[in-house]
Amino acid sequence: MDYAELPEAVQNLTGFMDAPVAIMVMSDRRILRVNTETELLFGWNRAELEGQSIRVLYPSSVDYEKTGDRWHRWLASRPRYEDERFMQRRDGEIVWMRARGRTLTPTDPFRLMVWTFEPLKERAPDAATLTPKEREVARHIVNGHTSKEAGQAMGISPRTVEVHRAAILRKLGVRNAAELAAKMIVAR
Repeated sequence: MDYAELPEAVQNLTGFMDAPVAIMVMSDRRILRVNTETELLFGWNRAELEGQSIRVLYPSSVDYEKTGDRWHRWLASRPRYEDERFMQRRDGEIVWMRARGRTLTPTDPFRLMVWTFEPLKERAPDAATLTPKEREVARHIVNGHTSKEAGQAMGISPRTVEVHRAAILRKLGVRNAAELAAKMIVAR
């Protein structure tokens, strides 16, 4: 489906471009239209996103596939879907997001959908037992920051970051940063 084929109501959404939330119109997981907030949130300009697969916003192909499978199963019987997941900005930063979608074509759910995206700063997957500071450290670890870099960004010592890191690994049952990233990004 091309943008010109979209229903007129979707093409002329009042306030679409200036809405205070990231909005994306997709067809078969291909981005048809984005608003200004989407550009700001993900760091890509409209021309770079429109026409692309939504895959460009996922940290891994596995994550993209698993999420698509979940969407498809859910949308087969309901018109709306919502979850939280990691997504990737243009600069490579991985961010925890809430995604909400609605199909406009219930008999073929992926044919035409509207999505909103909202960054979540305080939550992370499988992190119900993590403290807010541990969640923040986990976000830095997933983004490949060293303990020194994380400490500087958070205003704490690298040693304190290491203490939080050890607690995170223990609580989530992983042995190292690579396993932590894999668990947080892929295994949901």
